[in-house]
Amino acid sequence: MIRLSAISLALALPAGAFELVQPVDCTIGTTCFVQNYFDHDASPGVADPFCGPLGYDGHDGTDFAIPTLTEMEAGVTVRAAAGGTVRAIRDGVPDTQPFPAGQDCGNGLAITHADGWETQYCHMKQGSILVAAGQAVTAGTPLGQIGLSGNTQFPHLHLSVRKGGKELDPFAPEATTCGGVTDDLWRDPMPYLAGGIVGIGLSPAVPEFDAIKAGTAPTASATSPALVIWAHLFGPRQGDELTLSIIGPEGEVISDTVTIDRTQARSFRAIGRKGANWPAGDYTASVVLTRDGVELDRSSEIMNLR
Repeated sequence: MIRLSAISLALALPAGAFELVQPVDCTIGTTCFVQNYFDHDASPGVADPFCGPLGYDGHDGTDFAIPTLTEMEAGVTVRAAAGGTVRAIRDGVPDTQPFPAGQDCGNGLAITHADGWETQYCHMKQGSILVAAGQAVTAGTPLGQIGLSGNTQFPHLHLSVRKGGKELDPFAPEATTCGGVTDDLWRDPMPYLAGGIVGIGLSPAVPEFDAIKAGTAPTASATSPALVIWAHLFGPRQGDELTLSIIGPEGEVISDTVTIDRTQARSFRAIGRKGANWPAGDYTASVVLTRDGVELDRSSEIMNLR
C-alpha cells in the first residue's frame, strides 16, 4: 500500500536553522500519506510544491492523512514537530459534522518556537489533547491523536507552519511558485507521493465508498454471490490506469485495467464476477496503479475464503 515510488527530499538547511520532525506517529507511504500540500498557485487553481494537484485552492498547510476511521479509532499519535511552548489549546469539539461555527480547526493547539516560528495542529480527536497552555515541549512530544473534528471530511492532521505570522510550506519555505523546491524544513528526508493506493479488499458486492473510508467494507466468503475487488485511491489523475485482478485456487477469477476518468482527491474503483460456491482456499487480490506508463504504486493481499 502507498509504495514509496516518489521523490525524497533531503534537508540542506544551514546549521542551527529551524527544522521539523514528522508530526504524526506513522510511516509515510505505508500507514499514512500527505493528502493535501500547501497551495502555490496564486490563481483560483491549485498547485502543490511539485506542481501536482494534491491540494485545493488556498490551502495553507500540510494534511497528514490516515487510511480509514478504523485507524483513527485505534489511535494515531500527533507529536510536536519542534520544541517550544504551547501557546493555546482547544478540546471538546466532536469528531462529527457539522462543526461549531468558528471552529474550523476543531480540536488542536499552537506551539511557539524561537525566532518567531509557530506550528499549529488541527482536527485532533476529541478528548485526546495531552498538553496544556504554557507547557514546554520538545520535538516528538506526544500532543494527542489524529481526529475528525472541525472542518474536515477525512481523519488527518493539518499542520500549519508560520514565521513572523506568515504561513510557509515546510516542503518549500522559500518558494513563491510551484517547482521552486530547494531546501525544506524537515530534519529527515520526507517523501513526496504523487498519489497511491490507500487500501484494497475483496467484497461480496461493490461496497459503499463510506464503508471503505470507515474501514468497514464487507468481506467476501466462499458463498458470496460475487467476488468484487476494490481499490481505495488518493490523488488519482485523469488518464491513470488501474489494473485489478483476483487469482483463486483454480486460477484467474477476473482481471481488468480501468482508466481513471478524472482527477480527484480520493476515489475508489471496483471490478467483479458473479458466481456461487467459490472454491475454498487462498485468493490473491492485486492492484497496480500506473501513470504515463510508469508504475506509481501496487498492493496485494491474500485472503482465505471459506
